[in-house]
Amino acid sequence: MGNKKMASESVKTATPVSSTASDDATGRYGSPAPHVALVDQIFATPKAHTEDFEFGAETAAVFDDMVSRSVPFYGEIQRMVCDLASDFAVAGSSLCDLGCSTGTTLLALHDRVDPAVRFVGVDNSDDMLEKARLKLAPLDGQREIDLVNADLNNCRSVDDSSVAIMLLTLQFVRPLYRERLLRHVFEGLRDNSCLIVVEKITGSDTLLNRLFIEHYYDYKRRKGYSDLEISQKREALENVLIPYHYEENRDLLRNVGFRHVEEFFRYYNFCGLIAVT
Repeated sequence: MGNKKMASESVKTATPVSSTASDDATGRYGSPAPHVALVDQIFATPKAHTEDFEFGAETAAVFDDMVSRSVPFYGEIQRMVCDLASDFAVAGSSLCDLGCSTGTTLLALHDRVDPAVRFVGVDNSDDMLEKARLKLAPLDGQREIDLVNADLNNCRSVDDSSVAIMLLTLQFVRPLYRERLLRHVFEGLRDNSCLIVVEKITGSDTLLNRLFIEHYYDYKRRKGYSDLEISQKREALENVLIPYHYEENRDLLRNVGFRHVEEFFRYYNFCGLIAVT
């Protein structure tokens, strides 16, 4: 899920929860795993000092629950990403998930995409990649899958690809390197191929941006997060997740060469874009 820092802390005890914690009842597009998941309680107790958010062992252990309760319509976003990716994936090419985290998207895509499409999952968290390996293990022998540890600030993993995916990833890449990364993605895609981007964004209008954020926090409360959890996670993400305006993301994609850029999803301060070479 983006350019992630490594965490050195050990995994805290977490509460088991069934896979129905996801907003997708089938469990295929956002539930943690076919077995018992763990509830995200990372920010449930007061912290004397909030460290920058990291994607290490503690986060990896609860990530599937965290993302399904933190991202509105996460299950539907996964379905839409799979729909669009399957439209463009071509046998003999690669499909590259940049910021693949625990491999949820690649697993969901397997039944939708020709087995002759090679899957490449890129993340810079060993803990996330280990979760992805376990989740994708049942697919061994059914298609070629490469999981790569790489820093997206200097990524060179997109090559001869028909689809690239950045699902809540670009926002974690340092702004200085975002255009360079997108240019690499564009150059690594075949003609008439696509990049699918989902991002948390910031609004251009101050009033509407504030209202959108307030409504988003209401959503998190409905998903069981306390005000303490919301506040401490916001502080932890402040220097790590840097959202752009919708127009900035759109213009970045156009500037690196994509011919068509279209919005396919919007919920307050979350946005999905598809860009075609």
